Amino acid sequence: MADPKPPLSGIVDDPSKIPAPQLGPPSTGNLVTDSFRSAFNIGQVPCARNSLLAGIASGVGIGFIRGMSAHPVVAGSWGVFTWAIVSATSFHLCTKKLEDQQKLTRIAIEKLPKQLRLKEDEKDPSST
Repeated sequence: MADPKPPLSGIVDDPSKIPAPQLGPPSTGNLVTDSFRSAFNIGQVPCARNSLLAGIASGVGIGFIRGMSAHPVVAGSWGVFTWAIVSATSFHLCTKKLEDQQKLTRIAIEKLPKQLRLKEDEKDPSST
């Protein structure tokens, strides 16, 4: 016999049992292996692509502007530094935004069943 499927009502009894979203390839516990997996699967890491592109654009722009008045090595250093700072900051802000959205979603899921129960109690005159 097939296992019965849970109802598709959308109401979750225990929000703590909802698994966290996967933030890239699964971890092996080895830092080097995980770093290489993340580098080769950069498209699976949330916010990584946009953060790196913003950093690259900023680094090229600052490097070019700085290169007009300084030695190319100095301009390159400014470009790399700008790329690193903008990429890291952009990644952090995007990840923080995702975490805040997930937190608000969990709060909404926790409050939803209570609101539904209150509405059902108001509609049922026999409960009073």
